[in-house]
Amino acid sequence: MIHAKEIRVLDEDKKQIGILTPVEALDLARQKGLDLVEISAEANPPVCRIMDYGKFLYELHKKEHEARKHQKHIQLKEIKFRPKISIHDYSFKMKHVKRFLEEGNKVKVTIMIRGRERSKPELAHKLMDRILADAQTFGKQDGEMRKQDWALSLQLVSAKSGGKDAKAKDTQRSPEEVQGNVQ
Repeated sequence: MIHAKEIRVLDEDKKQIGILTPVEALDLARQKGLDLVEISAEANPPVCRIMDYGKFLYELHKKEHEARKHQKHIQLKEIKFRPKISIHDYSFKMKHVKRFLEEGNKVKVTIMIRGRERSKPELAHKLMDRILADAQTFGKQDGEMRKQDWALSLQLVSAKSGGKDAKAKDTQRSPEEVQGNVQ
C-alpha cells in the first residue's frame, strides 16, 4: 500500500536504516518476521518503520484514549423553578446552580408556568431577573431567554474559566497561608 518510489526506513528500535525501495524494505521486514508500517506519509521521502502492526495499533489506540481521558466534558444540568417558590426552596436550588457552575457545567434554568400562573407571566420574568442577579457572581447568561407557553428558560455558564481566573484564586491567599502549605 506504500506508493512512494523511495522510503526512509527505521528499524524496530527507531534507528534509521536508510532510504530503500518499498520492495527492499518489505523483504527486510519479512526476514525479521515483522510488518512495514508507514509512519509519516507527508514527509519527503515518506517514513516507514519495521514493527509489529498490531502493537502499533494498540499504542495508537492507547494514546487516543489517554488524550480523551484528560478532556473536560461539559454537561448541561437543568434546574426547574416555579413562580411562587418558597425562600428556602429558592436558596436550596441556587446552591445547586452555583455548585454546577463551579464544576464547569452549563445550567439550564427553567421556570415552569402552570394553570392560573399563565395569566401573570410577569411573575416568571421577575423570578428570572432575581436568578440572574443572584447568579451574577458565579455565572453569566449564555444566549437568549426562551419563552414558551408553559415555561421560561435560559442557560447559564460559569463566569470563571481556567487560566487567568484559576491563577487569580491562588493570589488571593495570604502569604502566611502559602508558606504554611509549603513547609
